[in-house]
Amino acid sequence: MSKTVLVTGASSGIGKATARALAKAGHKVYGAARKTEKMQDLKAEGIRIIELDVANDDSIVSAVEQIIAREGSVDILVNNAGYGEYGPIENVPMEDARYQLEVNLFGAARLIRLVLPKMRENKWGKIVNVTSIGGKIATAFGGWYHASKFALEGLSDALRQEVRPFGIDVIVIEPGAIQTGWGNIAAENMLQNAGGTAYEDAAGKTYDFMKKSDGAGSDPQVIADLIMQALGAQKPTARYFGGAFAAEILGARKTMTDEEFDAMMAGA
Repeated sequence: MSKTVLVTGASSGIGKATARALAKAGHKVYGAARKTEKMQDLKAEGIRIIELDVANDDSIVSAVEQIIAREGSVDILVNNAGYGEYGPIENVPMEDARYQLEVNLFGAARLIRLVLPKMRENKWGKIVNVTSIGGKIATAFGGWYHASKFALEGLSDALRQEVRPFGIDVIVIEPGAIQTGWGNIAAENMLQNAGGTAYEDAAGKTYDFMKKSDGAGSDPQVIADLIMQALGAQKPTARYFGGAFAAEILGARKTMTDEEFDAMMAGA
């Protein structure tokens, strides 16, 4: 049955691949992002384009109101928009740290709050929160990013328990390394924030590792397929993970002590 879907961060990578997969499956898809010019190619596939800045409350409210006015509800929300503000916790400007949480956590939460009333009324809904394996493990210089993703994981766990009685599923998707350009942007942020500080040399080594990992990442379609699998399940599990290094890193985190895991990451 066709549903109305809102996918954030649909201008590239996982978001764009997911919007396409959902449209191909027959759903009425709204692809949302700040830069609508990067989504013009989606129109030919029947995807509706909507401007949305997840760090701006007026923009969030306007986008959801437009969709509900046209379709009656948002049946499936895919919270995919996000970025990585990397750098030493000591040196990342607090304004940038707050913006990191605004985009990766509070924007997603605001969208959830706006779509839930109609989902409850319809006694059906799916909320997909794209976190990261970085919502389960932490690495040096990713403190603010990890804080945002750990928080979104916790928010999702609480929300899942709250809305299950209303026929609403909350699903967490944890990508590993994906070829989206995300890693390159995060690495450049890290160098900028660490430059001229006590952490400069160590950040340089991490920069090289991040660039290498980004190049070895999986195609975004891997995560789009994972999202489609989760949405198609009669009883979806709470979490799905996929993409390069995801199984290996999450498996290591489960079996290693904190000291062992830190040592492994330091030698990566």
